[in-house]
Amino acid sequence: MRTCAAPPFDTAFAAQVGAAASGGVDGATARHPSDTRWRPHDLLRLRRLPSYDGEPDWVRPAFAHAPFAVVRRASAAPGFIAVGMRGNGRAQRYGTWAQADDIEAVIAPEDLLGASSQLDMERLALPAFALLYSVRDEAQSLRAFSWGPTGSAGFELATGTPTVTATSDLDLLIRTAQKLSRERAAQLLSELESFARHAGIRVDVQLETPSGGIALAEWAAGKARVMVRHAQGPRLVSDPWAVPPPQA
Repeated sequence: MRTCAAPPFDTAFAAQVGAAASGGVDGATARHPSDTRWRPHDLLRLRRLPSYDGEPDWVRPAFAHAPFAVVRRASAAPGFIAVGMRGNGRAQRYGTWAQADDIEAVIAPEDLLGASSQLDMERLALPAFALLYSVRDEAQSLRAFSWGPTGSAGFELATGTPTVTATSDLDLLIRTAQKLSRERAAQLLSELESFARHAGIRVDVQLETPSGGIALAEWAAGKARVMVRHAQGPRLVSDPWAVPPPQA
């Protein structure tokens, strides 16, 4: 079964648009497109979701129950957004394409930090949510950043659909427009992992940099190069904050 719908547009043209918007690629880094109405990990509430050949049977019922999709990293033609759909369990994940005219609302991860009021006490007691609100209220190292939950916790907070389980990890996104030193990254990771050990689950943290998304754990480990997730594909870079100047 396909895990992603074929693009409903000319991919060569979309790649050219993406490269132009990103300021070009020097083999190491690239900027994100200038359209910031939606960014990777944002949740989109959609008026409708186009259907494409090869779509799994679970996608339509899942969308009818929760008409949301998460923005994923992929080059798209103007008017289209690469999105991911989720159903029940890890096996039900599907990449597809939404249209900009169908977006009713955009919810960023950082918008969800105050969204606990819709959860009952039983849901709030789940380790992922307990960990989220512990780090929100007590983690000193996070207070200098814009950040929020992604993954199952973010999806449940945005949609009200129960997706977190007793064994769910907590996924976090931290926006780091300015360079984060290795030392500070290690301190941040150490504090978050200490909270996670107390909760009995893992915390998976991604840094959003000018070049794309990188794992906090990789940057904190002092590796010479780290894997950056970018719309034009993953790449190894030495400095995710070293953005090249725009090309003419």
